[in-house]
Amino acid sequence: MPSPLARLPDFLRLMRLDRPIGTWLLMWPTLAALWLAGDGLPTRHNLIIFIAGVYVMRAAGCVINDYADRHFDAHVKRTHDRPLATGRISAREALILFGALLVIAFVLVCFTNPFTIALSLGGAVLAASYPFMKRYTHFPQVVLGAAFGWSIPMAFGAEQGHVPAVAWWLFFANIGWTLVYDTWYAMVDRDDDLKIGIKSTAVLFGRFDLVIQGALQVLVVLLLAVVGKLAGLDGFYWAALAAIAIIFGYQQSLCRTRTREGCFQAFLNNHWVGVLLFAGIALATWQA
Repeated sequence: MPSPLARLPDFLRLMRLDRPIGTWLLMWPTLAALWLAGDGLPTRHNLIIFIAGVYVMRAAGCVINDYADRHFDAHVKRTHDRPLATGRISAREALILFGALLVIAFVLVCFTNPFTIALSLGGAVLAASYPFMKRYTHFPQVVLGAAFGWSIPMAFGAEQGHVPAVAWWLFFANIGWTLVYDTWYAMVDRDDDLKIGIKSTAVLFGRFDLVIQGALQVLVVLLLAVVGKLAGLDGFYWAALAAIAIIFGYQQSLCRTRTREGCFQAFLNNHWVGVLLFAGIALATWQA
């Protein structure tokens, strides 16, 4: 087998550094939480730590996901040529890389405070367990949402030393949002998942998928409205929330025929939901 240096592109691909969408879907709610917790301006110290942490933990999550799915990915059209599925990277190498990334993430969080360090342990458990959930439940997307959203209570812990109620409302809104966009993503692979026995909300929702997705989108908007009310946000935030509702409607139109391409575009479109969420909070807190 070639040396690790010669296989560097494979390791970068394993960490999805060539596909930044997942990083942004994790970054936007993290930044939104930092700005909300910091009353419009988080400390530079915490901002650097959390931005670096997003990149590291997203990479770690991708590595452990591909390790868990290494025997399934070869049978799925979208993932059949991933480095672990093809054997270009061994399972042992993937676990070593995952461990190294967790160590880096822990070093980063050690520069915050004891409360945030304690919270980070829960985030590590969620990140490590999510990929295995699809074997036991049709709701792995909920675990992914908790893993992606765990940076929210951590951001408040780092900025304020505690986690107020508004942080948990934002956390649960993020779980709902993740459930929406990862279901669009799972709908891309639904035919393959049904053949190999992988569970997902896309499989569970079946022919009612668009209706249930619509209900979830409404729920996300309502939860974000509670966030705005509790935080005393106005103006820019409510305009952003209205725009998010419009984007959710556009995603429904993309998926109305349930094509792989349409569902994947709806998934990618959630980048703009994150942009609007962050921009609405940043501008509203700056305005205040």
